[in-house]
Formats: sequence, structure tokens, C-alpha cells
Amino acid sequence: MLKNYITGTIKWNICSVCWSVIGFLLLVCNAQAQQLDDLISNQAEAIESKVIAWRRDIHEHPELSNREFRTAKLVAEHLRGLGLQVETGMAYTGVVATLEGGRPGPVVALRADMDALPVTEEVDLPFRSTVRSTYNGQDVGVMHACGHDTHVAILMGAAEVLTSMREQIPGTIKFIFQPAEEGAPPEEGGGARMMVDQGVLATPDVDAIFGLHISQSYAVGEVGFRSLGMMASAERFDVTVTGSQTHAARPWAGVDPIVVGSQIIMGLQTVISRQTDITRAPAVVTVGTFDSGVRNNIIPDSATMTGTIRTFDPDMRDTIHERMRRTVTNIAESAGAGAELIIYPGVPVTFNDAELTRQMAPTLERLYGGDNVFESPRITGAEDFSFYQEEIPGFFFFIGGRPVDVPVSEAIPNHSPRFYIDEEALLPAVRAMSTLAVDYLNAAM
Repeated sequence: MLKNYITGTIKWNICSVCWSVIGFLLLVCNAQAQQLDDLISNQAEAIESKVIAWRRDIHEHPELSNREFRTAKLVAEHLRGLGLQVETGMAYTGVVATLEGGRPGPVVALRADMDALPVTEEVDLPFRSTVRSTYNGQDVGVMHACGHDTHVAILMGAAEVLTSMREQIPGTIKFIFQPAEEGAPPEEGGGARMMVDQGVLATPDVDAIFGLHISQSYAVGEVGFRSLGMMASAERFDVTVTGSQTHAARPWAGVDPIVVGSQIIMGLQTVISRQTDITRAPAVVTVGTFDSGVRNNIIPDSATMTGTIRTFDPDMRDTIHERMRRTVTNIAESAGAGAELIIYPGVPVTFNDAELTRQMAPTLERLYGGDNVFESPRITGAEDFSFYQEEIPGFFFFIGGRPVDVPVSEAIPNHSPRFYIDEEALLPAVRAMSTLAVDYLNAAM
């Protein structure tokens, strides 16, 4: 009996000591984490005015896809000034810098996109864009109507913050400034796909990648993300209808490709509304252009259409392709016309790795507050960050850019000529990108 009592007491004391040691180690780890949070926060606050200045400068001088020469030069000069290893010219204008930490460890990448859109700005700002360029043969205004100017400035800021604490970093950080997220000219290629093909995730091999996007769907101080499929795949399609030209006063003497094309457009709408089980996942087929003819009294030989397909499920995407081909072909044949459908390879689903999302969500909750972190709905917009996620685990999230006093019902959508952001969003985002990188590297040790 005494022996059992003594043995039990010793075991209890040993367990008590073990839990005390574990508790002590947790306190030490929490204290170290808090010190890193404070360090990042202080460094980010010290450069906030610089981040805002960079953003305004980039906003005032926007550049279209694969033409981000000025932006790339600004970024490269800043990164070299930090003492980083810098590579330029990747995927035409991409810039990549590598920060080796003070201790060995894994490799994490942070990505920002640099290109603007063929949009004429209508926001009255002191640094509004007045830039004009040529897009698809047309004279157009150029504007950062999707917030990429903020993405670049945020990552420039994160690079400065993280470089300042190099010795505390257990591993390597790659800063990827990517061109042509909005889509490169078809004859050139570019964007994330070309960055991957040219080895941006290698030498050293990247273990995980983080990216963000600003949006007025969320107010400043709010964050949204979704595990697994968050943004849709996007594919372009072209339809060419071949008829037979004739005088518009004698339509029976030819085959009218405009009427046939109109019937095809209406038929394509039934592919989703009547032929696809959208309880599985959302899907969209949209015709965006319709071109035909040169004169009011001539029925032309041909008509062309272009459009987009958005899906979240690969099997559903293949089924939609099949039904689109059937619809286009059969409608044309029923009228005595011919039709060709071409579907081009597009952007995959933006797919947040489930384990990486679970691991990094607490970081955003800690920084923004649990009440300000939301599960994003599925978004039928697309993002070529997905090409990185096809290769390695990736985590993509949205930050709020809407002023807190503006209701969500008055949010301005991305790609609008009236799109704007509240610059109060920049500092928390610099903290977020910096802390995600540090937390990931520390957790992997």
C-alpha cells in the first residue's frame, strides 16, 4: 500500500513538473511571438507614409499588362536598396527578390501583381491617372481599377519590414512582383503561368505562397478567405458563324449569320440555366462581344462572338464544354450555316490549400480580430495566383478597402472607373503579409 502511494506520488510529481515545463515553454513561445508581432507592427508603422507614397505614385503612372516597365524599375530599385538579391525581366517585366534569414529553414513566397486596366479613371484624386495607351488597337485610358497599385506598395513595405528583421527569420522569403495578372496579349503570353514556367518557384524551391487582393466588398480592417475553391476558373471562348452574304432586302437568297448568331447566344444561356446541375457548384457562360457586318442593307458572310466560362468543378467544366459545342453546332446546322467554337486554356480555380488555410487563419484573426475575419463566398471572378497553387500550397485572401462609414450596398466594384480604396487599409496589410511569412517559417521549425 505504502509502495503504491509512493509510486503514485512520484508519478504525480513528475507529471506536475512536465506540465509546468510545458506551461513555461508555452509562455516563452507566446512572449517571443508577441515580440515579433510588436517588432513587425513598429517597423510597419515607421514606413506607412512611404507605402502610401509608393501607392500614389504607382496609381498615377499605371501600365498595362507586360508593359509595367516603370513600375518594375521602381520596385527593383527599392529591393536593391534593401540589399536583397534581385532578378528582373522574368515573364517580361517581373521582379523577384530573395531574402535569406539569419537561420536556416523553409522557403515562403509573397506575391503582388503590378498591371493596370484599359479603364479611364473617373475618381477625382490629386494623383488620378491621366495615362492613355493602346489596347487591342484602340486608344484607351489606363487605370489601376483593380487595386494592383496597393498590392505592389504593400509588398514593397513588407519587404522592407522583413529585411529589417533578417536575423530573426528562420528561412528564406521570396518577394514576387508579377506582371500581367489581368491577362497578357494573346501573342505574348505572360503572367503567373510564365513566371512558373521560368522557375520563379525554384532555386530555392518554395514551400508555400501567400497573396492578397483588395476589394470594397470588405471594409477597412476586415478580411475574407475561403478554404479550397474560392475563385472560379476562367476560360475564353470564340464562336465564328459562317453564312452566305446577300442583299438585306432578299434574306431568303442567303444565310444570315447575325440571326444564327443571336440564336446561338440564346441557346448558350440554356447550357447553364437548363442543362447544368448548379447545386453542385456555380457556373457562368457569358457572351461579351458580337461583331458582324459593315452596312445596313447587306447581310454579311460571317459573325463572331467571344465570351467567358466560369466554373469551380473540373468535371462540370468538361460537361459544359461538351454541351456548348453541341448547342453551337446544331443551331448553326439547323439554319444551313456553319459554326466553329474554340475554347482556350484559361486560369484554374483559385484553390486555398486546406491545411495551410487552417494553419494561417489564426494569424489573420490575431491581427484583424476574430470578428473582422469572414469566410468569403465563392467568387466567379478569376485570379492567376491559381497557377502557383497548382504547384505548391497557397493561401489567398481579400482585404477590405471600403471606408468604414460607407455601407456595403454602396461598394464600388473592381474594374469600375470609379473604383477607389481607403489608404487606411495599407498598414494592416503590410503587417499581415509580413506576419504570415514569419509565422509560417517559425511554425515549420
